[in-house]
Order: sequence, then structure tokens, then C-alpha cells
Amino acid sequence: MLKQTPPSRNIPAVVDALLHGRFAYRIARLILAAAFLVAGVIKLSDPDAFAETIAAFGILPAPLVDWAALLLPIVEVLAAIALLWDARGGLSVITALTLVFIAVLGYGLWLGLDIDCGCYGPGDPNAEAFSSLRTSLYRDFVLLGIAGYCMSWRMMNRRTVPASKHQ
Repeated sequence: MLKQTPPSRNIPAVVDALLHGRFAYRIARLILAAAFLVAGVIKLSDPDAFAETIAAFGILPAPLVDWAALLLPIVEVLAAIALLWDARGGLSVITALTLVFIAVLGYGLWLGLDIDCGCYGPGDPNAEAFSSLRTSLYRDFVLLGIAGYCMSWRMMNRRTVPASKHQ
């Protein structure tokens, strides 16, 4: 059994549980993993529609769009599974993907694109158009915050978590 860091006398119990408790860390990991697992599986179910969404952003050259539409969801699913098991690399990959998604969504908003983000598969373009990019950007910032919490938790609890579990 892992040795837990004793609570500080100056830190309230709730804050100490968030900083050092394994339950909050596991819930945060589960939220991140579930978000990426669902997104990846939905995209894999219709890679052609996801390729159209990628192409609409105009970032990748046409020959790379189909490859990205296939490889990106596979990476999302594998990273989510790794994070579920708290395996090395899962959190780093999910954090990197989130940063890329934030950059792409920000670029789309900057250009004034009126498209679906494609985050969870193709949506109704009329219902989810421009607001989808902004909503998705906000959601990705929340996911980035959760990833940051997980990374911080790992750093603060470095001595109490086996070395094989760190990235």
C-alpha cells in the first residue's frame, strides 16, 4: 500500500484531499479518458465525415486530410486507454492533443469559420455552426485545466506514487 502524505495543519481537509487524495485524481483521469475515448470512437465510426471537417479548417494539405482523419481518433482512443490505466504517456498525449485542439479552434474562430468543430463527430451544421467552435474551445480549456490538475497532482505526490506510473 502506498504511503500517503500527512495533511498539513494549515490546509483545509477538502483542499488537502484534492492535493493529495487519490479519489479526486482518479475521477479527473476518468473524466479526461472518457471525453477522449468517446470522441475517438465517434470519429472512427465515420472517418469520411471527420475528414470533411478537417478539410474545412484548411490547415492540412488535401493529401494528409484522410490520414489525419484516421490517425487522430486512433491516437485519442489509445491515449484514453493509457490514461484509464494510468500508463506512462497517456496524460502527456491527451494534454498535447488538447493544446492542438485549442489552437485549431482558436484559428477557426479567428478566421470566422462557420463550421462544426468535429470534436464528437459530425453534427447538424445549421444547429451547431459557429457557436460550436466557441463552445468547444471553452470545453477544451476545461479539459486542459483537468489535465493540468492531474499533472500537478502527480508532481505533488511524486514520492507516494510508484515511479512507473509517472510520465
